[in-house]
Amino acid sequence: MIEPAGRSTPPCDDALVDQLLGMDESYQFDCKRIRDKLSTVIETVVAFANSDGGIIALGLEDPDKGKGRDRVYGLQENPANWDEVRRLIQTRITEPHLLTCTPIEIGCTLRDGSRGSIAVLRVGKSPTVHSVVGNGTIVRLKKGNKQLTAPEIRDLQFARGAITAENLLEPVDLELLETDFWRIYARQRRLTRPLADALYHIGLARKNADGKLMPTRAAVLLFAESPSGLIAGKAAVRIFHFRGNRIETDPNTNLLRKPITIDGPLIRLIQDTLDAVIGELATGIHMGPLGFEIVQKYPVRVLREAITNAVIHRDYRLPSDIQIRIFSDRIEVESPGLLIGPVTPANIRHIGTHSRNPLLVSNLREFPAPPNLDAGEGVRMMYGTMQASGLYPPLYLTRPNIERESVTVFMLNENRPSAWQQVSDFIDKHGPVGNAQVRSIMGTENVLQASKQIKRWVDNGLLMVVNPLAAKALRQYTKPGFSMETPLFSLLDGN
Repeated sequence: MIEPAGRSTPPCDDALVDQLLGMDESYQFDCKRIRDKLSTVIETVVAFANSDGGIIALGLEDPDKGKGRDRVYGLQENPANWDEVRRLIQTRITEPHLLTCTPIEIGCTLRDGSRGSIAVLRVGKSPTVHSVVGNGTIVRLKKGNKQLTAPEIRDLQFARGAITAENLLEPVDLELLETDFWRIYARQRRLTRPLADALYHIGLARKNADGKLMPTRAAVLLFAESPSGLIAGKAAVRIFHFRGNRIETDPNTNLLRKPITIDGPLIRLIQDTLDAVIGELATGIHMGPLGFEIVQKYPVRVLREAITNAVIHRDYRLPSDIQIRIFSDRIEVESPGLLIGPVTPANIRHIGTHSRNPLLVSNLREFPAPPNLDAGEGVRMMYGTMQASGLYPPLYLTRPNIERESVTVFMLNENRPSAWQQVSDFIDKHGPVGNAQVRSIMGTENVLQASKQIKRWVDNGLLMVVNPLAAKALRQYTKPGFSMETPLFSLLDGN
């Protein structure tokens, strides 16, 4: 829901406004004057909520239409429209009670030198899909908005987890699910009815429009010997082990061996995949540039959690297998589908449980010795375990950093410099860092040394440039998924 902004005259913060003026419009940032066309403001609120959230600066001209302080028109251009924006958010957007939209006014010097204010709306990624009443459903592109067609809206609902493929009915004979895995599960739950009746009573089978009892996709994934062969999609895991730290594109592939494909009911798929990855790490010998063997030392708990999450939270609507890519310096686990509901790369460590496939998760727990389902603590455990092992934390990337509709977790096989945690904590609390802050954290005055360390973090995907068009001395860096985590966010959070 939208929170009220204060009515008192806001304090002047021209430095913060200058920071906003230095930002290009992007996937998570937009500027709007409020002279007229308030519909475009409401559309952008919906677009951000339906994507990964973002900030709208109200009272600033578009960067393509002005330069510097000449862009600062302020709310004073039409004060009544600031109240109208907040009213429209409550009346023109579907399910406004599920919308997170935090407004704040910032005092500043306007383009004519007078005192005034701008406003920012911090829009969070929503757990549902919103529409503008009478004007459709909108998402954010890299720059600008897009109105969706009916099929695209349904795809977005699947992508956000508002609806899930695990509930789809599959034209599969129920007898194909009466496997050893079903018998183990039924014995554990003390289910005594015949399989068809039992599945119906626990919600894993339903009657179709013709009254025929059919299993859900979740039932097929849980109990069939080979789910990929039965559902209209892909449900396997493929493991690729490469020589070196990148995929070679020339005809002489750098695969160490033929890719491994693993299929089966999910309880077995998770364990077989973990065993295969551990086997690859034990047998794949890599030599460094000086002839020393590169040791792969990923904690097994972290590998198990990454694999389990990829299997249980993937979007089973998409015709793609999970891919695990092993390199000399990292492992990548790519799961089809986007992050569920309000989860983003920036908050995934703290936000807790949000499940795309609650049927799969709840029923997997009913098997003897279920996989590591930590009830919302799994990702936090991964961060803590990697830190305790002296390694970089896991890195999560998804759109727009990855073009495919997928989530990839990167686990680096590299010791974390002690300075990294301090830089990471600084970004969490204060926003982007520059060379000066990194030098302070590292306890050095050597600009080049700090620059080289920043470059290593950028090369490893741990940092990204906020303002790539700025001179090197003025560049700011943040963590992927934190591209809008400026000091403005700390201000909005009351810090």
